[in-house]
Amino acid sequence: MKKYTYSAKNSDNEGRWCLVDASGAVLGRLATTIAARLIGKHNPLYTPHVDSGDWIVVINADQVMLTGRKLDQKKYYRHSGYIGGLTTTTARELRDKRPEDLLRFAVKGMLPKNKLGRKQLKKLKVYAGDQHPHQAQNPEVLEIT
Repeated sequence: MKKYTYSAKNSDNEGRWCLVDASGAVLGRLATTIAARLIGKHNPLYTPHVDSGDWIVVINADQVMLTGRKLDQKKYYRHSGYIGGLTTTTARELRDKRPEDLLRFAVKGMLPKNKLGRKQLKKLKVYAGDQHPHQAQNPEVLEIT
């Protein structure tokens, strides 16, 4: 009798919703935990080519912390596509203008760079304040230390 390794399917994912409060959390440590939950590594049925992760709702993204002098030294780049079109933004400027993107960019860099990673990133919902429109999904509170 042969024993086969079980390979999960998309229908096996129950798709739980988790609520994370980012106030006072360090950006990198928070992003690694969120990325692992989005990928589904906490799930015993984890399969690398299947989206077996949870939906994550993050509130208070404007209160996330950066250690050291990263607020002024960490830079985010974007390019318009034209010659000389490189624009840089510091983490402080990004946190003041769009605090949600600070966490979203950190998590995006930790996900796979393919179709599956883009699908998993869509399951991340980030909000600057403590209000979110996902009360109907009854998200369970996820404690991140």
